Amino acid sequence: MVAIRDVEIIAPNFKRRLSGVTSTIIQLIPVQRALGQKVAAFGPGLPAHLPHIRYRDLVALWWRPKGQRVRVWHARRNIEMLPAILMRDLLRMPLRILFTSASQRRHTGWTKWLISRMDHVIAVSSKTADYLTVPNTVILHGIDTQRFSRPIDKAAAKRLRGLDAGQKIVGCFGRVRHQKGTDLFVDAMIRLLPERPDWSAVVAGRATSKHVEFENALKARVKAAGLSDRILFVGEHTDINEWYRALDLFVAPQRWEGFGLTPLEAMATGVPVIATDVGAFPELLVTGADGTGEIIPRDSVDAMCAATGRFMDDDELRLSAGSRARLHACDKFSIEGEAQRLGEVYRSLQ
Repeated sequence: MVAIRDVEIIAPNFKRRLSGVTSTIIQLIPVQRALGQKVAAFGPGLPAHLPHIRYRDLVALWWRPKGQRVRVWHARRNIEMLPAILMRDLLRMPLRILFTSASQRRHTGWTKWLISRMDHVIAVSSKTADYLTVPNTVILHGIDTQRFSRPIDKAAAKRLRGLDAGQKIVGCFGRVRHQKGTDLFVDAMIRLLPERPDWSAVVAGRATSKHVEFENALKARVKAAGLSDRILFVGEHTDINEWYRALDLFVAPQRWEGFGLTPLEAMATGVPVIATDVGAFPELLVTGADGTGEIIPRDSVDAMCAATGRFMDDDELRLSAGSRARLHACDKFSIEGEAQRLGEVYRSLQ
């Protein structure tokens, strides 16, 4: 709990189920506070350790302690924009409303109206900005580059995960479902691994109840190919950063993605990335001779096999791309950098 008089930025979260938006709030607020930004969360579905305000504290938004700047309400969903509009325009509370958009589709008339009432809008990628009809600032997400960092000993990192230290590992992390392209990754591995006995693959992530049959079908496909001991489904883990450290190559096979942090997490761990041309992926990777990986067309097993096979077969290419990936992630995509850029927007509104 934090006193409302000490809050200048309110980060509402009106969705109880864990989502990418909720995760962003959870990760950002401690970093923002460490940078001196007076941010507090508001709403359900957030861990108790985050500084937050209560519903009854909203009454105090009518008043500001002498010398305090106008408060900013930082919404990330439609349901969080609407109450802020009511508080600012109907109840005349001294608020500025900021909205962060991650959508990569045409907005409904209702969403367009809500966005038109914002004091400022942030887009999480240039592709997202293309769908906005109002002026906006592009601020790409960042990650914790200390949590996601290279292992001291790669072989030890593999053994810690119960993997064969003598095998090279290619991974695909995230929810197991059609949208995430898990089947494309599995099909690519079924083609690639028989000719590469020194490689194994790991699928890390959870299949929710309606996607369990999809996951079971993939496991059956792997079993039929005789690769159950080399294409491993390891489930969901809270220490996913340790799984990244066991990897030699990462594949992000998504068919659709709003933003997508997994390539950044892999790159920060010193792992090169093969990613489809969805979400912010083309803005995250550096491609070419001095790149951090490769962008491939979505929904193409052939393209995935060609790119992944090339990195599997060329140790020098893979290792040099991994070294560049770590430097690139730290330089361009630290969560501290994201928080600093948000702070600049907050100050412009106050």
